[in-house]
Amino acid sequence: MITCFFENNNKAFLRHVTVNAIVVKDTQILLGKRGTLKGKPILESGKWGLLGGFLGRDESLIDAVKREVMEESGWEIENMILLRINDCPNRPKEDRQNVDIIFIANAVRQISTSDEEVKELQWFDLDKLPIGDMIAFDHGDAINYYLQYLKQKINIPILG
Repeated sequence: MITCFFENNNKAFLRHVTVNAIVVKDTQILLGKRGTLKGKPILESGKWGLLGGFLGRDESLIDAVKREVMEESGWEIENMILLRINDCPNRPKEDRQNVDIIFIANAVRQISTSDEEVKELQWFDLDKLPIGDMIAFDHGDAINYYLQYLKQKINIPILG
């Protein structure tokens, strides 16, 4: 949670906004194995997750997701489609109550390497994805929604 002080000195606890991407190339998606930040393990370190992070001040959602995917994988992306806005206040293993904006994006080309937050990148076939407890947070839910979307069984964006 973010503690904010307003002009009238009232204090409020606000939720963070994060962006994540299901990066697609052909019939595969790119996942990153969570690593460290400044040498210390990040939440859910060692598990596979979507590429993403926090929305920066003065940054649009599209700019943020492009930046985060580039930082964590070195991949340029395009053709972002909004898949889900996950505003559940009780997200698993999440203490900041992040509101997560999740996109589907096409991989264009890799022009650099990942930062330390991702210790390994891997393209996964849709029928050979990591299983439940090897996926960070509730990112598996987003992947399942993507698979349902591909089968045209759900309308997007999904709210909640």
